[in-house]
Amino acid sequence: MSSASFPRRSARTQGFSLGAPRNFTVVGGGARVLFLRSTSGTDRTTALWSLETTTGTERLLVDPATLQAGEQVSAEEQARRERARERATGITGYSTDRDGGLVVFTLSGRLFAVEVSSGDARELPVQQPVADPRPSPDGSRIAYLSGGALRVISADGSGDRALVEPDGENITWGAAEFIAAEEMDRHRGYWWSPDGASLLVARVDESPVRHWYLGDPAHPDRVPVATRYPAAGTANAEVSLHAIALDGTRAEIEWDRDTYPYLATAHWSSHGRPLLAVQTRDQRTQLVLAVDTETGTTEEIHRDTDPHWIDIKPGWPSWTPSGELVRVDAAEGAYRLVVGDRPWTSAPLQVRGIIDIGTDDVLVSGSEDDPAEVHLYRVTAAGHERVTGEFGVHTGTRGGDVLVVATGSPDQPRTRVVVRRGGETIAEIDNHAEEHGLDLNVRLLRLGERELRSALLLPSGYSPDDGPLPVLLDPYGGPHAQRVLARQQGYLTSQWFADQGFAVLVTDGRGMAGRGPDWDRAIAGDLAGPPLQDQVDALHAAAAEHPELDLDRVAIRGWSFGGYLAGLAVLRRPDVFHAAIVGAGVVDWRLYDTHYTERYLGDPNTSPEVYEANSLLRDAAKLERPMLIVHGTVDDNVVLAHGLRLSAALTAAARPHSVLPLAGVSHMPTDETTSENLLVMQVDFLKKSLAR
Repeated sequence: MSSASFPRRSARTQGFSLGAPRNFTVVGGGARVLFLRSTSGTDRTTALWSLETTTGTERLLVDPATLQAGEQVSAEEQARRERARERATGITGYSTDRDGGLVVFTLSGRLFAVEVSSGDARELPVQQPVADPRPSPDGSRIAYLSGGALRVISADGSGDRALVEPDGENITWGAAEFIAAEEMDRHRGYWWSPDGASLLVARVDESPVRHWYLGDPAHPDRVPVATRYPAAGTANAEVSLHAIALDGTRAEIEWDRDTYPYLATAHWSSHGRPLLAVQTRDQRTQLVLAVDTETGTTEEIHRDTDPHWIDIKPGWPSWTPSGELVRVDAAEGAYRLVVGDRPWTSAPLQVRGIIDIGTDDVLVSGSEDDPAEVHLYRVTAAGHERVTGEFGVHTGTRGGDVLVVATGSPDQPRTRVVVRRGGETIAEIDNHAEEHGLDLNVRLLRLGERELRSALLLPSGYSPDDGPLPVLLDPYGGPHAQRVLARQQGYLTSQWFADQGFAVLVTDGRGMAGRGPDWDRAIAGDLAGPPLQDQVDALHAAAAEHPELDLDRVAIRGWSFGGYLAGLAVLRRPDVFHAAIVGAGVVDWRLYDTHYTERYLGDPNTSPEVYEANSLLRDAAKLERPMLIVHGTVDDNVVLAHGLRLSAALTAAARPHSVLPLAGVSHMPTDETTSENLLVMQVDFLKKSLAR
């Protein structure tokens, strides 16, 4: 194991994620499993691998180094990686035909295809740069995006042509718009028909979206990048959908786009007509539409309404092989799997997403009594059975009778990936990630009357005789991005902070996943009150159980929503919190995107008072505790204006504070030196701020 410091090793290994297998696909009726993995725990270049399930043998299919493609990332690809939080290089994504015999991917904007049986990889002569290539189900053709157009080429490399090209300056075909990729988990904008003769293609017109100009202050010689950002209360991109045959004939898909402007997802299988899920701007109504691709007409086959919002869950809507609609609804205190008109699950099981639909069952991920655990469940009309047993967090991929299960648990430092057939483990995929080497001292707790799921981390080897510890709250604290999970991953940096002499408390409050619709919607109209109160209540409940927590020395750090929460803490509850690190935090929700922000806070044009009540700027003059504002200068998600406006408001109120700009850094630091030193500087700030 390297003798380098934890911050250096964490930065070098990207949080000990490099070398871990990921992006699994079961193909060939279960004959093999495709996946991505780099060669070591410090290698950022991912390669394409195959595991033969009959022998358990791993085979390197494509090593990017042999293709001499370099690493030149186009602006479109960089944006995709930002939305997907992708930090690796090499082959960062791939797509297959129906049988998994043909795999396509991009490198440096070039298109490559590999025949899995032979392992022969070849570059196809296409227009560059290439984005999001996808083979037709039969593998005869490959569609891809380039220059705003959707293009098609035969798998043998002949006949490259544009199927549809931009019909205006701000038009793209086949790509997901910003908020679809950032907030709806829809990273694609086109879908092949099952017979490979046509496609459903999204047309995105960004003309209505306001321009923002993102420049890097560290490089005044560079022209600011003009980007279209749909801030809350402003216009979104206009998205329409078209059925386009390979001969060029097309039909525009008809639905009331004025009322339902959001295309949440689409599904096209051989089991029924194409399906769309479309939402109203306020996200309180969602329709499932079946499409007639010949005429472009649609039929409403299901409608969901909610007084707050409709959640988008992975994998739905879709069809069973017998033609029944599969969906997830929020009713009777649970996210339920519904097939046809019948709910197949009920509380306490909370369905998180649909993984695979078989002939007589549906494989889902979910949680029951403990939101810190995530398991896989096989669900039938007769009930459900859990197919993962170990205490921990399990994710899965299924194809035919083969199931790939990736498991993280409190007892193992690295994720374990096993391949099962019929319930029997037939292979294990090697994990080359480095072990973190920390002696984790983590206790999972349920705190207070709301049983807030929390993790308390104390220094390794800590004894009560060592005396009381200053406390560091280290939450995310908002919707999504669950932190308190039954696995070692996610606690490593928190443990390092603990080993610097802190008791670190991580709490998932109201709004976080895993506890059902009512818990999620407790933050409706108020992103500040319940999340902050839950942190306070968890802190006091933890201190009541653990007297080693010194409530006279309490700090809070966070990133993104966690940064917002840290700012709230010292501004609104200085009686509890004595210092804060506001990392890339949202300051004014008017500067964040439409789909996320309006879901929780409504329209700022009609409810400005709600946005005012949830803004950090309103309380800037109240600051009486040390605050460190950290922000990347080229952040395109939570833009630098947030940090600058908070600093300006504090300065206007003559409130001392510190600002740490991260030059050239977007929403998450990736540079090794910056990542390492950012941790070191935070510890220095905390120790000075809490010193007696």
